[in-house]
Amino acid sequence: MSSTTGTTAEKADATHATTTTDAANTTENVRTPSLTKPAGSATSPEAGTSTALTPGASSPPDARRAPSLTARVRRTALRTVRRLPYLLLKGATKSVAIVALLLLWEIAPRAALVDRTFLPPFSEVADAWWGLAADGQLADNARASLARSFSGFGIAVAVAVPLGLLIGWYRPVADLLGPLLEVFRNTAALALLPVFVLLLGIGETSKISIVVYACTWPILLNTISAVRHVDPTLLKLAKSMDLSAPRLFQKVILPASVPVMFTGIRLAGAVSILVLVAAEMIGAKAGLGYLINASQYNFAIPQMYAGIITISAIGVVFNQFLVTVERRLSSWRVPAGN
Repeated sequence: MSSTTGTTAEKADATHATTTTDAANTTENVRTPSLTKPAGSATSPEAGTSTALTPGASSPPDARRAPSLTARVRRTALRTVRRLPYLLLKGATKSVAIVALLLLWEIAPRAALVDRTFLPPFSEVADAWWGLAADGQLADNARASLARSFSGFGIAVAVAVPLGLLIGWYRPVADLLGPLLEVFRNTAALALLPVFVLLLGIGETSKISIVVYACTWPILLNTISAVRHVDPTLLKLAKSMDLSAPRLFQKVILPASVPVMFTGIRLAGAVSILVLVAAEMIGAKAGLGYLINASQYNFAIPQMYAGIITISAIGVVFNQFLVTVERRLSSWRVPAGN
C-alpha cells in the first residue's frame, strides 16, 4: 500500500516536472519574438538611421514622391494638350453669338441702318469705356454699386434662408406668416422705392434696403418650396434609421434643399443688380446707375453704353460665382448623364 502511494507520488512529481518544463519552454517560445524584435528593428532599414546620419540626403519617401509628382504634372499637361482642340471649339461655339452681336453693333450704325447718335458703333463705346477706366471713374462707380449690391444681397441671404427653412419645416409658422408673405410678395420692389426714400432718406440705407427687399422674395420662396418638396423616399429611408428630427433636418432636408435654394439665390443675385441701378438713379452721387443716368442727361451716349456693358459684365461674373458655389455645395448629386 505504501509502495503504491510512493509510485503515485513519483508519477505526480514527474508529471508536474514535465508540465513545468513545457510551460517554461512555452513561455520562452512566446518571449522569443519580443526579445528578438528590438534587435531586428535596430538593424532594419525602417529605423531610418541612414537619414539621421547623412544630413542633406533625400529620404526614401521624398525620393519616391518626386517622380510621381513629375509624372502627374506631365500627365496633366498631356491631357490638357489633348483637350485643347475641344476646348477651343467649345469656346468658339459659345462666343459666336456674342461676336455676331458685336459685329452687327459695329456695322449697323456705320451703314446708317440706325442713327449713330443714339447707337454709336461698338468701337466708339469701347473707346469711351477705356477712357472711363483710365481716369478712374468706372472703378469708383463700380465700387460704390458693388458695395450696395453685395451688402443688400448678403443681408437678404442671411435673413431669407433661415426664415424659409423655418417656414418650410414647421407648418404652424407657415400658417402664421403665409398671408403676410402673400401680400408682400406680390408688391413690386420698385413700387415701394418712394416709400423707402420717404422713410429712410436718399442715403445708403434706402438703397441697400430696397435691394434687401427685392432679393428676399426669390430666396425665401425657393427655400420654402425646396424644403416642402424633398424626395419622400429619402425621408422614409432616414426615418427607418430612427434619425432624430434635428439629424433628419441636418443630414437629409438641408442637403436635398440646396439645388432649389440656389436657384432662388441666383435669381436674387440678378435682381440685386437690376434694382440697384434703378435705386441709384434717384438721389445718388456715385454708382453705375448714377453714371448711366448722368451720361444720358449730358448726352454722352458712348459713356452711357459703357456703363450698361459694365453692369452686364458684373452680372455675368456674379452669376458664374454663384454657380460655382452651388456646384461645391451640391457635389453629392449624380449628373443625369451618369
